[in-house]
Amino acid sequence: MRQFFKFLYVEGMRTDDPTGIVDTPRKERPLPKTMGEDAVTRLLERAETDRQMAENDADRLAACRLHALVETLYATGLRVSELVSLPLTVALRDERFFVVRGKGGKERMVPLSQKARAALRDWLEIRAQYASFKDSPFLFPATSESGHLPRQVFARELKGLASRAGVPAAKVSPHVLRHAFASHLLQNGADLRAVQQLLGHADISTTQIYTHVLENRLVELVSQHHPLAE
Repeated sequence: MRQFFKFLYVEGMRTDDPTGIVDTPRKERPLPKTMGEDAVTRLLERAETDRQMAENDADRLAACRLHALVETLYATGLRVSELVSLPLTVALRDERFFVVRGKGGKERMVPLSQKARAALRDWLEIRAQYASFKDSPFLFPATSESGHLPRQVFARELKGLASRAGVPAAKVSPHVLRHAFASHLLQNGADLRAVQQLLGHADISTTQIYTHVLENRLVELVSQHHPLAE
């Protein structure tokens, strides 16, 4: 319609363009795909079970690494590229927080939960048994060109874990777990600015895709506590 009335105006068939005052429809940003807390719990519990039930060295190595990766991802909300390239020093310090270098070389501080730290300690114990890993500066070394575990490998292993945990694999990815980290923080009362810093977003508008979580919480709050609520 804009092109049509512009054509009429240019050709002199009309003296005005009525579409000039009409706002262009904006395409809404899709809500981030995420997971419920119960689904994430099943995922983490299955990863721990797989580690405990591994019968041989190869299975134990893979299961222990995956357990450490999943626990760390959900505890920190790291981008998958940041996760797989973590330096070994992150786990050696065994501290509640560590500094990660994100997009544009910007550094931020992220937390490590007690379970994530325990999973990393188990991984370090297994990792030390392999001479090929000894000199690697990466926490999750591999024989890839980068020297660390490729993100595609982790994504594939995560889907396998989801299937074993009874969670639809098609709905699970490292990025979905990152979204779950942010959504669950907000659902439980975290400040949007704090979530922005943890995710490493340069602009608060990027973090605002999660505000639908806040809206649901506010509706529930009003429904429960407003004197005129039904």
